[in-house]
Amino acid sequence: MAKSKGKKRIIFFSLLVLVIIGVVVYGKYGKRVPPVSITKEKAARRNLTEEVVANGKIEPVLEVKISPEVSGEIIQLDVKEGQRVRKGDLLLKIRPDNYVAARDSARANFKYATANKNTADANLEKAFLEFKRSEALFQAKLISESDFLTAKTSYDVAKTTLAAAVEQVSIAQAQLDSSEADLSKTVIYSPLDGTISKLISQLGERVVGTATMAGTEIMTVANLTNMEARVDVGEMDVPLIAVGQKAHLEVDSFKDQKFNGLVTEIADSANNNDTSSTDATKFQVKIHITDREGFLPGMSVTANVETRYRTNVLTIPIQCVTTRLPKDTSGGTNAAATNHVVRVAANDPPATNAVKTAPATNSPDTNSAAQKKPDEPPKPIEVVFVVEGDHVKMNPVKRGISDDNYVEILEGLHEAQEVVSGGYKAINRDLADDTKITVSTNATFQDKEIKPN
Repeated sequence: MAKSKGKKRIIFFSLLVLVIIGVVVYGKYGKRVPPVSITKEKAARRNLTEEVVANGKIEPVLEVKISPEVSGEIIQLDVKEGQRVRKGDLLLKIRPDNYVAARDSARANFKYATANKNTADANLEKAFLEFKRSEALFQAKLISESDFLTAKTSYDVAKTTLAAAVEQVSIAQAQLDSSEADLSKTVIYSPLDGTISKLISQLGERVVGTATMAGTEIMTVANLTNMEARVDVGEMDVPLIAVGQKAHLEVDSFKDQKFNGLVTEIADSANNNDTSSTDATKFQVKIHITDREGFLPGMSVTANVETRYRTNVLTIPIQCVTTRLPKDTSGGTNAAATNHVVRVAANDPPATNAVKTAPATNSPDTNSAAQKKPDEPPKPIEVVFVVEGDHVKMNPVKRGISDDNYVEILEGLHEAQEVVSGGYKAINRDLADDTKITVSTNATFQDKEIKPN
């Protein structure tokens, strides 16, 4: 019986030792989080050019839409779409019969009014002579006062009749000029050297003049020598655009070619006038294409407009910048990240060549805590992860301008500091302050997670 109790004690203490050893081993090794594999890159000085990207169409700088000023049937059409024309070349004729008749009627009225004027002029001369004779006889007391006043009244009437006849001649002349002008408008000539870029109406078609309404658009004559890109720029980016800025253009019809241009005009109002529309607000920007090529109206184009330029500024790869929630009051850090894609915003702060380090009393963490309302959730701040040995430190930063690959850092980094540059999942989700890391030696290391749009 004593031996049995001793054996039980040995088994009990053996199990107890095994449990203690297991707890120690688990405490030491079971909770260890494997280090995050990353790639890194040093902060370095570079020249940056910020660009605004916009899409649009190629259009002629000068084009004229041909609409008739008079209505009628097209009886002659001497051009085809795509045909080159010179200024003054005949484009089309509209049947002139009605306008010839109106011109002839106005001419007859003019002749009739002229004849009446001549008659009134002769009557005035006759009345003037009768008035002078009656005046002499009345002064000699050879006729009565009544006869003298009759002669004077006839003279006054003759003068008034002549004045009316002169006005009738003027009216008839104006009617004749108008009818002749309408007749001349039945023949339309090219207003410029160019190409028939669009032909809408055909021979025999009846067209409406622009005298009382919009009129029929018959064709468009365009000068295809000077072309421009008309692109739509969002309201956030349009304040960055200025006349004279350089642009690089990619036209879909010309693969692997880039063309140069200059901003010439910026719209003062948005394209979408419908305030109920859900489409983003866009402003049209015109870019003159300085290169000559066989562009055609309506070709699709993508423009990269150079808006701001910085020389010798501190930069890091654009993917290094992400967002995190600021540190809480207890000193901890919320490692939850928001999916963040760095973009060039219209309200980016102006950059200088000098790189500043954010003072401890004015850090983004402090500002966020000071400005946050008691019931307002903390707002994410922009950060980078600085490599310090086998772990990383989360540094709040202030961005400047950026291009497709690099972003300017105004505050929060020093030159030659190493920051985490990959992969995407590590930067945007896995890393937090003091996270253990291993640096990948594979130059082609890339995170396979798809970035959000």
